[in-house]
Amino acid sequence: MTQNIAQGKAANSAASPFGLPKMEVPAEFREAADKGIAHARDTCEKAKVASEEAANLLENTYTTVARGATNYNLKVIEIARTNTRAAFDYVHKLLGVKSPSEFVELSTAHVRKQFDVVAAQNKELCMLAQKVATEAAEPIKAGMSKAFNKAT
Repeated sequence: MTQNIAQGKAANSAASPFGLPKMEVPAEFREAADKGIAHARDTCEKAKVASEEAANLLENTYTTVARGATNYNLKVIEIARTNTRAAFDYVHKLLGVKSPSEFVELSTAHVRKQFDVVAAQNKELCMLAQKVATEAAEPIKAGMSKAFNKAT
């Protein structure tokens, strides 16, 4: 009898790495487990695709924003250059002033001109900033719309 038990243990340990007896799993359980595994794989694959799309969306958005920020900064530099030149021109003209009335006339004309120039520059910067924001938001908006359409 001990020999039979020993043979049974040997047979069971050969069937299971933990020395447990081999048990038959019901077909319904195996089918449910297989469906669960298939669902998990499908979900994992969809998550992988979604994360790749999100990464691409962020990369495209970053590129758009970086390009827009560069254009905006270049415009600010151009405006600073224009305003600096205008200031030096104004100072140069002031050096040639012969009377107080000429000084007032020159200063008044300069202030009026600079007010108009600065207003136009601010308008241009606002439009450029709005363009950058719109271009940056567009890929995000499209990506979110696409994601919600997939979800429904």
